[in-house]
Amino acid sequence: MVLITKGAPGVLLDQCTRARVGTEVVALDDALRARMLAEADTLADAALRTLAVAYRPLDAGEDAAHAQANAMEHDLVFVGIVGMIDPPREEAAVAIREARRAGIRILMITGDHPRTAARIAADLGIVDADASVETAALTGTDLEALDEVAFAAAVRHTSVFARVAPAHKLRIVAALQADGNVVAMTGDGVNDAPALKAADIGIAMGVTGTEVTKEAAKMILADDNFATIVEAVREGRSVFDNIRKFLRYLLSSNMGEVLTVFLGVVGAGVIGLTGSATGAGGTVVLPMLATQLLWINLVTDSGPALALGVDPPVGDMMVRKPRRLTERLIDLRMWRDVVEIGLVIAVVTLLTIDLYLPGGLIEGTHDLATARTAGFTVLVFASLFNCLAARSDTASAFTHLFANHWLWGAIALSALLQVAVVHLGLLNVAFGTAPLSIDQWLVCVAMASGVLWFSELRKGLSRTGAGES
Repeated sequence: MVLITKGAPGVLLDQCTRARVGTEVVALDDALRARMLAEADTLADAALRTLAVAYRPLDAGEDAAHAQANAMEHDLVFVGIVGMIDPPREEAAVAIREARRAGIRILMITGDHPRTAARIAADLGIVDADASVETAALTGTDLEALDEVAFAAAVRHTSVFARVAPAHKLRIVAALQADGNVVAMTGDGVNDAPALKAADIGIAMGVTGTEVTKEAAKMILADDNFATIVEAVREGRSVFDNIRKFLRYLLSSNMGEVLTVFLGVVGAGVIGLTGSATGAGGTVVLPMLATQLLWINLVTDSGPALALGVDPPVGDMMVRKPRRLTERLIDLRMWRDVVEIGLVIAVVTLLTIDLYLPGGLIEGTHDLATARTAGFTVLVFASLFNCLAARSDTASAFTHLFANHWLWGAIALSALLQVAVVHLGLLNVAFGTAPLSIDQWLVCVAMASGVLWFSELRKGLSRTGAGES
């Protein structure tokens, strides 16, 4: 009976006392041992995974079925080393370049020989091609010798870890998280499960992954392709941007409606919403009716807001650095923009009402219904112009202006509905509106466009300031 065993060359050679050379078995001296290790390093440098094979004829009294394997692995005869190639996918190197361009740091944690790991990492672009094995990769044995401070420093500066145990993977994840990083961990084996569970985003392989790994992960990669993760990052950034666009648009438009009513009531005497001009004596008249505000919120604003949710990306998503953990979805800058745009919407709406009402800052000659309808129309169209401005907080609204066909469809539908509510007799009664002339429509559109021009001016000044700094 013969015991045959396999393992890492450096480990298995320690259990061997002889070697098979051709048809003969010779003593494994230091020179032959060094030659075998050099051969293993040569294979590893060629990005081959190495596996050593040895054997030992069992004595008559040895029972291989009941003895522990490690107790029998001694006095072995070394046979040779097998070099196996598991080439990375062609798209992996491209995906890693994209990830690094996006500010994502890639680490390789593997059970392979450190030379093999370093060569594959160099081929993929994880480490520099001219990096030596000593500086490019750390082994589990190296990590065991480090204290917590040195371990944290090693994780900050080393991107390849070879011959590591599951406990080392956990420590690496914990060290990265302690530095404030968001850690995504991929794996397919049972020994990867603890690290996947501890990571912020555990990603299991859907094809080759074990059930234990899939249970521990937060995400399962259906095609086992690293490039898919990078595409998910790109898509995730686009989705996050669209959520911000959606919120920026709705919050600023709603702020405009709130400020229109508030400032219209507070400044009613200034813009002519009191007195005989309104037919209400000295009573303050609301600039907008409740039904008109509901119409804006439920009908004309809804379509553009939903269309912003599918807005294509503006610019290259992968040139941005990852967001900080402390960064909020609605930050101080967005709140400032919301208030500014809301104030502009309120001002152009109230100025339009004042333009048509007798008295106030601008002397008008029309009745309250016409003035209120004009203000109502300006408020609707200001929101429509605002949805174009809300596509980016820095880029011009005229950049990729027609990229989102859904948005333009929603704008056209909202404008058509507003025309209907102004000119259909049944809707005039329901919403307290009055028909407008062509000249009045042109005035309303021009006043509403002020929101877009203000936004363009603000963005232009912001870009100029950023360029100077």
